[in-house]
Amino acid sequence: MGALDIERALSEGVKAFEPGLLADAHRGILYVDEVNLLHDHLVDLLLDAAAMGASYVEREGVSVRHAARFLLVGTMNPEEGELRPQLLDRFGLTVEVAASREPDQRVEVVRRRLAYDADPDGFATRWADEEADVRARIVAARELLPSVRLGDGALRQIAATCAAFEVDGMRADIVMARTATALAAWAGRTDVLAEDVRQAALLALPHRRRRNPFDAPGLDEDKLDETLEEFSGDDDPDPDPDPDQGPDGPGGGGGDGGQPEPEDGPQGDDTGATPEAGENGQPQPSGAGEQSAVRAAEPFRTKVLSVPGIGEGAAGRRSRARTEHGRTTGARRPRGALTKLHLAATVQAAAPHQRARGRSGPGLVVRRDDLRQATREGREGNLVLFVVDASGSMAARQRMSAVKGAVLSLLLDAYQRRDKVGLVTFRGSGADVALPPTSSVDAAATRLESLPTGGRTPLAAGLLRAHDVLRVERLRDPARRPLVVLVTDGRATGGPEPVALAGRAARLFAAEGVASVVVDCESGPVRLGLAGQLAGELGGTAVTLDELRADSIAGLVRDVQGTSRRAA
Repeated sequence: MGALDIERALSEGVKAFEPGLLADAHRGILYVDEVNLLHDHLVDLLLDAAAMGASYVEREGVSVRHAARFLLVGTMNPEEGELRPQLLDRFGLTVEVAASREPDQRVEVVRRRLAYDADPDGFATRWADEEADVRARIVAARELLPSVRLGDGALRQIAATCAAFEVDGMRADIVMARTATALAAWAGRTDVLAEDVRQAALLALPHRRRRNPFDAPGLDEDKLDETLEEFSGDDDPDPDPDPDQGPDGPGGGGGDGGQPEPEDGPQGDDTGATPEAGENGQPQPSGAGEQSAVRAAEPFRTKVLSVPGIGEGAAGRRSRARTEHGRTTGARRPRGALTKLHLAATVQAAAPHQRARGRSGPGLVVRRDDLRQATREGREGNLVLFVVDASGSMAARQRMSAVKGAVLSLLLDAYQRRDKVGLVTFRGSGADVALPPTSSVDAAATRLESLPTGGRTPLAAGLLRAHDVLRVERLRDPARRPLVVLVTDGRATGGPEPVALAGRAARLFAAEGVASVVVDCESGPVRLGLAGQLAGELGGTAVTLDELRADSIAGLVRDVQGTSRRAA
């Protein structure tokens, strides 16, 4: 964004502005690698400048505006975290880049790379003619572009496609129209054809199709072809539609959001397995063999779980933290470059020295030692580590489905609050790190969906493995505070003294002051209350699956904080 010289602005009344990257990129291309890892406020500023063609910098009542017209290109690895859907929509086109799996193509890539390393100038000369051909084709397409005609038929196909895939807003329609026109010019034609509209849809719609964070981007190409064929008339829709298609076109109405109906109908078993005895909701014996994975129940909205105290981690939306953005809570001397001026504190620091500094006019004589940095309080993202019991006592289908639905709901909450997440599971004879801490909540949901169950309950092993994960992550990212969410019925089986061993493992978390919540999955008329006892050992609190849905969870944060203070 650039920066203002606050010292000169206060002492001399001069708007001294040092341009930043947005000014340098004017009339050029701004390329951002790993754009999904930028802080939210930087992404907002970047996209606002790209949309308006200007950048506004405002500090303490001093404003500067400069032109910033550029083409924004961003690359990202979705496994490291996704851009929010509302931000993805601001990008016009998207392409998925993946390495070829064809040996011959990979050999050619290596061969050309080695040739370039051996003789860069000779390599450039060898391909100069082909680059000149591409350059000439681009110039010809740009000259032809004003003559390309986007007819009503193509426009109707564009609008019908966006409507069929339930794309919000009108930006997608406009982007598709421009892209189809450019593709026609690139092909040397003056009319936009259905093939141009189809290719434009594949570029402009996949990243706009996501209805929730765990939806995979992409298009149903069969539905796309059916929509284009239905509206293939030049000016009027087909007056005699196929009676087998129904009133809403091929495949029925567009309310399925582009997802095809399952072939076996709504009564089909989407797990691909026959019903088992465990579906009556009663837990199976803890020594039962491995059961196939079951689908998660429908996710629901949860209330916030936060870590007590004030942290200094990465910006997010969960726990209180000292951040660069938020409400001002005080002032301090700047450490390094001044980023946020606390005007009142600066004036207060400079005022007693005005006579000694020879002030003679109305201006305030300010020196660098007078400047004060504003301290601000906002919200941070945390590391939410899910420790999930996948043993035989949890294997009843209805029960595990509800458990997965609860964890999926908490994952959705973690996605919205900009958290890192990790997943540890335990069953049988040990515990596994199903997903190391990552910003990709989507990856955690995928691992959760395929999680099998069965076997004994090595609770201590699960807690010790989670403790190891936190220890390693503390070295990598010491500022990010953890929140452990243990999903279990509290039973511990297998090995000598499993209950006592689990208690000792839990007390490790309490001794280190790690915030924790136990989601009690015990069911049935007789309850042993083991999860509540385990929460006491952890120094955290327990909540049942039913309470996770109810308003009573609003008091959970207070319970977590109060318990942690007592433990401290």
